[in-house]
Amino acid sequence: MPGTVLLLAASPVGRGCLVDAASVLPVLAAVAPGVLSGAETANVVELADPLDPQAVLTRLRAAATSAGPLTVYLTGQLQLDRRQRLPHLALARTTPATVRYTAFPWHWVREELRLRPPGTTTLFADLHADPEAWQSLASQPLTAGPGVSLYGRIAPPPPRRTVAAPAYMRSLATILRSGHRPVPEQLHQLALTRALADGDAPGVVLSAEGRVPVAPDPHAAITAAVQAGRHAEAAALAEQWERTAVRAHGPASEQALHWMEVRADLAMFAGDPVHSCRAWLAVATVRLGAGQSPDAPAVESAADRAHHQWGRIEDAGRARELAPALAELRRRVPGRREGALLHIQRRLDGLRSAQLTG
Repeated sequence: MPGTVLLLAASPVGRGCLVDAASVLPVLAAVAPGVLSGAETANVVELADPLDPQAVLTRLRAAATSAGPLTVYLTGQLQLDRRQRLPHLALARTTPATVRYTAFPWHWVREELRLRPPGTTTLFADLHADPEAWQSLASQPLTAGPGVSLYGRIAPPPPRRTVAAPAYMRSLATILRSGHRPVPEQLHQLALTRALADGDAPGVVLSAEGRVPVAPDPHAAITAAVQAGRHAEAAALAEQWERTAVRAHGPASEQALHWMEVRADLAMFAGDPVHSCRAWLAVATVRLGAGQSPDAPAVESAADRAHHQWGRIEDAGRARELAPALAELRRRVPGRREGALLHIQRRLDGLRSAQLTG
């Protein structure tokens, strides 16, 4: 059955514009309709900087009544109306004073999609919020209804006199242009990871269930991602905050080292001892390079954790690859337990024996 795709990019004209929403449409339009929808064929409807909320409603309603799967790609900015304080998608003529009349109420999205069969509707959203809308997210999460799979992010307001780029949606479109369409959850994680790697602000991550973990505290968003099994998303968030800390405080600052340690633990939670070992080796090396004593608790802890994760590596080649760096670290940081270097050598001997007999 053919699918339906709605490409909607909207932002105000003039000084109230927070994001260049329409700039992503050419990239999305270059993707084959079947790849956009995940179906063999699809009808694609494109709305670029619409003026009238009723026109948007008409297009959304028509898409919602289609029989096949529906995928919506939504890019724009959120604002609150001054009377009811409800979130709206700002359109071309929207100003802070006219949100109620010129913007598209977010609850219309939920209302139009609520009667669709569960599992047939996917909404990818890349939104920037103005200051008032951003503050409201802590108590007023953005959802699309119980039957809609919602993915994406909401970014905080950009600096004054700056128009942001829809980095998440652009990353998502770039991935799809390869002709391969991962399942929505994986596509979301890949797009988020790429956007954060390019320096985009983490903001608020939208999950498949429509929950919105706020990142004013980033550890909460990371914890939520780990608990939901979204390890790539959690790692990308931690990497972004590490880069932010490095820029603000320097690579050897406690702020940056904290996020290095978080990434090391995240790799452990994801069952990746190779990357966890490497990360802890890096933490110990940076601390030593900054002049911290080899018997400082933080240095010893990093060395011990690197050693522990190395012992959990099942791939013999990877274990041998990391052994020299670990041994060099243990010469400088022997730790509280005796025989650390001897343990490394014995394991290497065992790996060699296993290779010869195998």
